[in-house]
Amino acid sequence: MFRKLVQSEQIDVDGRPYVVHYFEHRKARGGRRFSAEAVLGPDDRIIVDDDTLISVQAKVARLAPATIYSRALAAKAASVAA
Repeated sequence: MFRKLVQSEQIDVDGRPYVVHYFEHRKARGGRRFSAEAVLGPDDRIIVDDDTLISVQAKVARLAPATIYSRALAAKAASVAA
């Protein structure tokens, strides 16, 4: 299936900008599904999906900061353990 870019935006987490792309997918029976891809780094992405664009945007608002903070904590713990 093809996905269509419907929106791009930038979110800030602790003053650092991250790009988020929102896509629409057409299902085989004609329904729609939305997804978002938050770009954290060159090879690092967070992908979420849901039935509505508003729901996907809400998930990104909650999950992107939590993911970024948890990865920072894990990196800090790994450096302390080494």
